[in-house]
Amino acid sequence: MLSLDSAILDHIAIATNDLESTIKVYEDLGFKFSDKREVVESQKVKTAFCHVDKNAHIELLEPTDPQSTIQKFIDKNGPGIHHLCFKVKDILLKQKEMEQKGYRFIYREPTVGAGNCLVNFIHPKSSDGVLIEISQKMDK
Repeated sequence: MLSLDSAILDHIAIATNDLESTIKVYEDLGFKFSDKREVVESQKVKTAFCHVDKNAHIELLEPTDPQSTIQKFIDKNGPGIHHLCFKVKDILLKQKEMEQKGYRFIYREPTVGAGNCLVNFIHPKSSDGVLIEISQKMDK
């Protein structure tokens, strides 16, 4: 049973060299991507999302700069799953709780990510090799 402060799967992020060709793969499986593409300048990526269920999405990430983190990931590992993202009610509180338990974060403080959200990433060295994003929707 989930507690009230449990994190909920928001999305699985997949790094790709070609957003549109990767969208076709998932659409051939029956998923429907939004026509909206968002460029997140701070992360140097272009994104596309599709719903999997009422909570979870697939997020595709295409680098927009050869020096972007996503391009470096692809150069090292090839295209594929990049991270898991979980929605939290209060990102500052959750980050503080996790840090008190010994987890390291990529950013000192949350930053603005795609979809008008505050985000931060748990460093994979403190989460058994998996990059985990926590995310909180910002008020409009």
